[in-house]
Amino acid sequence: MRIILYTGKGGVGKTSIAAATACKLARAGKRVLIMSTDQAHSLGDSLGIKLTSEPTTVSENLEAMEIDVVRESEEAWGNLRGYMKRLLTSRTEGSLEADELLVFPGLEELFSLFRILDIQERHLHDILIVDCAPTGETLSLLKFPEMFGSLFEKIMPMKRKAAKMVGPIVQKTMKIPMPGDDVFEDLERLMNKLDRLQTLMQDKDVVSLRIVTTPEKIVIRETKRNFTWLHLYDYNVDAIVVNKVYPRESLAGYFSKWAELQEAGLKELRESFRDIPMFILMLQKHELKTIPVLETVSSLYGDRDPAEVLVRNRIFTVTQVGERQRLDIYLPFAEKDEMALEQSNGEIQLTIKNEKRCFLLPDSLKGLEIQSAKLDDGILSVHF
Repeated sequence: MRIILYTGKGGVGKTSIAAATACKLARAGKRVLIMSTDQAHSLGDSLGIKLTSEPTTVSENLEAMEIDVVRESEEAWGNLRGYMKRLLTSRTEGSLEADELLVFPGLEELFSLFRILDIQERHLHDILIVDCAPTGETLSLLKFPEMFGSLFEKIMPMKRKAAKMVGPIVQKTMKIPMPGDDVFEDLERLMNKLDRLQTLMQDKDVVSLRIVTTPEKIVIRETKRNFTWLHLYDYNVDAIVVNKVYPRESLAGYFSKWAELQEAGLKELRESFRDIPMFILMLQKHELKTIPVLETVSSLYGDRDPAEVLVRNRIFTVTQVGERQRLDIYLPFAEKDEMALEQSNGEIQLTIKNEKRCFLLPDSLKGLEIQSAKLDDGILSVHF
């Protein structure tokens, strides 16, 4: 099953573009499911139908759903939720609002991704289209599988045998409840699911991201940052969709200055993303909602099949240079003064502005120390 995620700055028209793509593919005979992970759901409004957290038939070959993050959270926690609640209230006689404390930042977004994994593993559809939340929330959504997988491995290495041996003593002296077998089973299930999710999301033959933008300077800047951060987490962006482009004849008179600004924006987008397929949708005379309208605007793809992986970017390469090794990381639009690089225990930690990622070095680089690093034309070259 192909998985295509649409993201971008709030208000650029992600939902409309995602819905139009779903309609085009369904009309071509593909079994399509489109889902929204944005808590401020508008997918149902775009399709003209009331949606729930379960797939609803919209038209032939097309189903749609809007994720209920509370429900996904409850199902994902399992017995872990009950244990964490007992742990939080063990010394307070139940006075804490434990349910509220259990809503850890990021977990709701992570559990939305679990639903993507469940859908993929059922094999009921040919294509899953995901209408994501605005840029910042989407980035959080996509980095959590790796982050929480690492957290569980490093912070929660407790074993059943050790818990059974020291558990009664700890529980008696410190009044802290110890986890039972059911909690360990759910923890193992959660870690296994995280591992499967991470494998799926990094499969570039299956998963693509597409950034929806408009030709305004401020939106273009965020699009570039989004593109860089997605590359930092090794996600494949295979298309840029430029929405709400004004026809030139509509920019006469009072709006004539906008014609120049828009043309400059489109030029910048073409130059910046010259290696990425770009699709342009002119501003329509009506709202992009209901199936007939969405099917009409889906012509923005021209002769290209939106179900295909439109381009594959190789983000990391290791090259032998004389007696040294060089790791190249493709980070378009990154700026040197916003970047920091550290090395520790077989990993390098790369920070770009307020985003940080740890890379586990390949075997050929383990044990080697960083000698130098240089950012040139969007490529960070790290010499070992």
